[in-house]
Amino acid sequence: MKTTAAILSAASAFLLITLRVDVADTLARSADARPSTAASWKALPDAESGARIKRIENGLLPAATIKGQVAQTMNLAERMKHYNVPGVSIAFFENGKITWIRVYGLADVAGGRLVTPETLFQSASISKPAAALGVLRLVQEGKLSLDEDVNLKLRSWKIPENEFTKEQRVTLRRILSHSAGMNIQRFPGYAADEPLPTTVQILNGEKPANTVPIRVDTVPGTIWRYSGGGYVAMQLLLSDVTGKPVPQLLDELVLRPIGMMHSTFEEPLPKNLWSSAATPYREDGKPVKSGWHTYPEIIPAGLWTTPSDIARMAIEVQNEYSGKSNKLLSSEMMHQMLTHQKDDWGLGFALETPGHKLRFSHGGSNEGFRCTLQAYTEAPGQGIVIMTNGDQGWNLLNEILRAVSKEYGWPDFQPQEHTLASLGSSQLSVYSGRYEVAGAAMPTLVMLKGAHLYVQNEALGPEPEELLPESDAQFFVTSAPLVFNFQKDEKGVVTKMILHSDFQTVEAKKVQ
Repeated sequence: MKTTAAILSAASAFLLITLRVDVADTLARSADARPSTAASWKALPDAESGARIKRIENGLLPAATIKGQVAQTMNLAERMKHYNVPGVSIAFFENGKITWIRVYGLADVAGGRLVTPETLFQSASISKPAAALGVLRLVQEGKLSLDEDVNLKLRSWKIPENEFTKEQRVTLRRILSHSAGMNIQRFPGYAADEPLPTTVQILNGEKPANTVPIRVDTVPGTIWRYSGGGYVAMQLLLSDVTGKPVPQLLDELVLRPIGMMHSTFEEPLPKNLWSSAATPYREDGKPVKSGWHTYPEIIPAGLWTTPSDIARMAIEVQNEYSGKSNKLLSSEMMHQMLTHQKDDWGLGFALETPGHKLRFSHGGSNEGFRCTLQAYTEAPGQGIVIMTNGDQGWNLLNEILRAVSKEYGWPDFQPQEHTLASLGSSQLSVYSGRYEVAGAAMPTLVMLKGAHLYVQNEALGPEPEELLPESDAQFFVTSAPLVFNFQKDEKGVVTKMILHSDFQTVEAKKVQ
């Protein structure tokens, strides 16, 4: 779920001395991924963890492998350079504890500021499940209801009724599970020199808001469709019901009770935390103009945090699910949160397909930040949080996830095996051209160079990548879990390309 887009934290004290971390193994040894130093924390060496981490650092794996060929492993420092990702921060946990933390590279390139365990990142859409925990606390306390029309408690604005809401209503259950029929997947945020809209202005699409009005455009409850817009409506509901600013409310309901002391929903980020925040970078390695964006869409995208704090949140979810804790929710409510509501989605978290080992997760994608949380509920309750300050961080963190999965024997994140077909230049040339997806900012370009076909797509980064044939109609790349199916008309002319990923299928028409 690339929506996910989706990225991180802020604020106070955390005694890293309690973690089993070997500083000598923490750090990437290259000029492009220089080791971070943090005098405020000490190491308790763990030989087993250190050996595992070294294998992970040198064992990053591609998304696809070719049958009969050994998968080419990659080095983390080299891949950071390849993807123009200056900094990476990781927290791994199991058995209810953070087992190891690793930080790599730079939080700010120009100033040479290193990433440390306390460096703040934007968590982007990981804000959603964090906020969902607060919403469910209010449900548990009887202040909100999962299944009533949210318009009954909205005071300062109402979801406009239309043909889609005649019989089915927008409810919190549907908002939390992305099945409320509401529009807008993600938000671009606002540069430092841009005025910020109020929540109501965002909902109405009124200036200075930079997105369209948030509306119901599909019958609620009928389909799953990722919607940050629904979470903005929920944001207003929280302030209307409690009378408190949302950052303060979520601090009281979620962050403080579980010790997320390096996290804040405050937007804009308070000035006293600027020196702790990572600078975001574009695909070409240049910093985002004017620095990090501000997200007045607090609940869907506004949480600043660290991997360790998100790991704390995930551990609390695991403990409450198993009945070992109730700092936020009862075991019954947590089970409801991690129950499939619509497709592979619970109340705030993405969930593994039914019948598989239960894994709850969320990704995050803000301007210049990419991150992920992945965690299992079953013992030993392993999980990982990876945060990066680069637009190509998504490809990098997926390579890291595959290495972690191999090291710890996880059932997920395995490279997809493909059989390589042999096609000549004349056969490949028919696929060359420009393919456009309705609503996409950039086209997908397919080009023939010599006897090889290449694809250039914004999801793969700025450089063309070889498009490998599995048949005369199906192709793949090794860097991402993407499959390209080409369709021809009755005359054998290629007319469209169907792009399949783990999360969605997209159709692109050939325009030239």
